[in-house]
Amino acid sequence: MDHFGALGTFVLAAQTRSFTEAGRRIGLSASAVGKAVARLEADLGVRLFHRSTRAITLTAEGGLFLERCNRIFAEYEVARNELTLAAGKPQGKLRVGLPQLGTNLMPHLIAFQQAYPDVELELEFSDRLVNVIEEGFDAVMRIGDVEDSRLVMRKLNGYSHRLLASPTYLARHGVPDQPSDLSAHSCLRYRYPSSGKLDPWPLVTNDQEGMPDVPRSATANAIEPLLAMAEAGLGIACLPDFSVEEAVATGRLVPVLEAYVRDYRTFSILWPWSRQPLPKIKAFVDFMAKRLG
Repeated sequence: MDHFGALGTFVLAAQTRSFTEAGRRIGLSASAVGKAVARLEADLGVRLFHRSTRAITLTAEGGLFLERCNRIFAEYEVARNELTLAAGKPQGKLRVGLPQLGTNLMPHLIAFQQAYPDVELELEFSDRLVNVIEEGFDAVMRIGDVEDSRLVMRKLNGYSHRLLASPTYLARHGVPDQPSDLSAHSCLRYRYPSSGKLDPWPLVTNDQEGMPDVPRSATANAIEPLLAMAEAGLGIACLPDFSVEEAVATGRLVPVLEAYVRDYRTFSILWPWSRQPLPKIKAFVDFMAKRLG
């Protein structure tokens, strides 16, 4: 019996509470997962799951066994990491958390994957504030400063937002001269996926930080749709400068109200503190820092 494989199948079934989902993740049928668990139960002489037509739940013995299995796999990961350190070669799975706008970093992430083909990137894009250590991330890229003594932070190039519209939109509706003019314009707004709140536009009026009543004609929880709608002449959008460089250079978008925008946001990469970071983490941090300042 492949005990290590059986343990992995059991842990997946316990975590997902589903033979079907566990099988999907490892490329087996629900029946095959059920049989593997049954063989493990027979080998151990205990019942690990209560089964019903709707769901599976752990027995008391199954819960105890799951704790032991988690320790076994944790020890395996430690041993694997130690061997990786000994080899000194970046390799293995690298789980990275990024904000939603991090999709614009894909050229850099692709370049990293090409430079380090033995590193398996697992990317999670979300504006949710993840717990780096408890959720098992190797590194995260975040907007703004983060205070956590368990993490090491390295600042990268920051970015600013710009208000932009297409030449055709401005020809039809006019160019706003001051923030209050926006009330007569179609405004394309970004909505945070995690909180559902609209991202405020970083406008300044009368030398005081303030936010005029910016209307909205459309909202999106990603940058790309707003960029596409702005280029299509549907309104004015507030977008990160790095996402609009080409559109501005080619004239597809025109900046507006530049004198009234006050905005700078820091971008950082963070990873769990360690006396000797894993080669895969060090390689990723150094690579991204070189490309992003």
